[in-house]
Amino acid sequence: MSRAADLNGGARAAAGRLDLSAMQHLTGFLVAMVDAPARRVFQRYVGKPYGLREVEFTLLVLLQANHGAAPKQLAQALNLPAPNVTVLLDKMAERGLVERRRSPSDGRALEVHLTDKGRTLALRVHEVSLTMEDSFMHALSPAERAMLRELLVKLARPAAA
Repeated sequence: MSRAADLNGGARAAAGRLDLSAMQHLTGFLVAMVDAPARRVFQRYVGKPYGLREVEFTLLVLLQANHGAAPKQLAQALNLPAPNVTVLLDKMAERGLVERRRSPSDGRALEVHLTDKGRTLALRVHEVSLTMEDSFMHALSPAERAMLRELLVKLARPAAA
């Protein structure tokens, strides 16, 4: 780096703005930079109004779309260790949102179902989630939004072993 560039970077830092260009080649850095405002949007529209953490919201919506999912399937989808999912399910059951039932086809297997209260909440928060990010994503065209989602889905898929 030249001394002039180094001094210029120092001037920006002194003015309160850092030059982030040295980090912009890192996808993880960019994802982290987007994560903070995305979490604030979640808290504003779902977290605070409905008293849900992100993982609880995700669990509710997953169960709405996947009736009777097994705890193991939920652990894989949430990318959480099975004991953490057990604790999560215990807390959600205490709130009256989910219940565990024996599988009718295999009495040894457990299935997780939404209660009526859980189903109502899942539908409500899913509906909110359909538009809550609109203002956050305003800088992107509809095509760019679709492309971003498609790329993130690709990155989020587990690597083939």
